[in-house]
Amino acid sequence: MGAGVVVMMMIMIMVVIVAVAVLALGAAGNDYALSLSEAEQERVLSWLENDDDQNQNQNQNPNDAVSTQQQPQPQPQPLLVPLSLISSAASTGAVCLDGTLPGYHLHPGHGSGANSWLIQLEGGGWCNTIRSCVYRKTTRRGSSKFMEKQLPFTGILSNKPEENPDFFNWNRVKLRYCDGASFSGDTQNEAAQLNFRGQRIWSAAIEELLSKGMKNAQQALLSGCSAGGLASILHCDEFRNLFPETTKVKCLSDAGFFLDATDVSGGHTLRNLFKGVVSLQDVQKNLPGTCANHLDPTSCFFPQNLVANVKTPLFLLNAAYDAWQAIAVSVGDWYFDRVKVKAIDCAYPCDNTCHNLVFK
Repeated sequence: MGAGVVVMMMIMIMVVIVAVAVLALGAAGNDYALSLSEAEQERVLSWLENDDDQNQNQNQNPNDAVSTQQQPQPQPQPLLVPLSLISSAASTGAVCLDGTLPGYHLHPGHGSGANSWLIQLEGGGWCNTIRSCVYRKTTRRGSSKFMEKQLPFTGILSNKPEENPDFFNWNRVKLRYCDGASFSGDTQNEAAQLNFRGQRIWSAAIEELLSKGMKNAQQALLSGCSAGGLASILHCDEFRNLFPETTKVKCLSDAGFFLDATDVSGGHTLRNLFKGVVSLQDVQKNLPGTCANHLDPTSCFFPQNLVANVKTPLFLLNAAYDAWQAIAVSVGDWYFDRVKVKAIDCAYPCDNTCHNLVFK
C-alpha cells in the first residue's frame, strides 16, 4: 500500500472521529461547536483530491497512459539523387585521378523547367604535389569508388519550391570533382599512376548532358562552389558557346573568388599552392588566352585576372551576401534580372573581419 493511501486513510478516520465528537457535543446541549472553517475544509478537500489523482497515476499501468504532449512533426527529408557514371569517358581518357570513371547526379526537370538546366560543379580543394594527389586517389575527391552513391539535393539544387522557388523544377545536375585542378588539367604521371584529366572530364560530362536534352535548353546556369566556383569562371564562356544566342546563359561562382594577395603570415600561400597545381597538372594550355597572352600561368589561375574578360554574365557570391538572404533566392533575383547586384565589400586587407588560417 502506498504512503499516500495510508495518509489519506488516517485523515478520513480523523474526520469521522471529529464528526462523532460534534454530534456527541450537540446532543449534550454544549454551546461549543467543534468544526473546521470553510477555508480549512476546502484546503483539506483539495489536498485529498490531488492526493487521489497522484495515487491513481502511481497505480496506473504505464501502457495505459495517454500522453498529452504534442508529438514533434517529422522533418521533410531532402531529395536523394543517385550517382551516374559516364561510361563513355574511358574512351577519351576522361578519368579520375585513379583511373576510375567520373560521375554526376541528375534530377530531371518538369513543367515550366523542363527545358532549363542548372549545372553545379563540385568543390573540394586541389592537389599540388605527387604526394597529395596520391593520397587524394584514396578519397571521393580522386576516385569514383569512394563517392557517395546518393547525394541530398538541397539549397539551389532542392526540388522544394519554398526552398528553391526559381530552380526547383529545372534539370539540376551536380558534377562530381575528382581531378584536383578545378576541371582544368590534362596530363598524367605514369610512375605515380596519376591521371590529371579535369579538362577531359568537363568535356565528357558536357557531351553526356547535351545528349540527355541539355542541347535544347532555353535557360542554363553554370554554378560551382569553392574549387568548383573557380571552375565555373574558367569554363563560363566555353559553356555559353554550347548554346544558340536565343538561350539565356549565366554563370555563378560561389566562394570561388580566390585572391592573389599577401596573407596574414606575410607570404603568398595560395600562390604557391596554385603554382604547384598549374605546373603538375599542365593547366596552362587550358587557361583563357585573354589572360595567358600577357600574364604567367599561375596568375591566370586566379579569378581576379580572369573576370574582366569573361563575356557571359557572371555572379560572384561571397559569404557576406549570404547573411542577407537565402542563396537560391538571391541568385534567382539576379538570373531573372529582378534586381541589380552591387559589390558590398572591399578587398582584403581593407576588410579585416575574416578569420584567416596560417598553414605552416
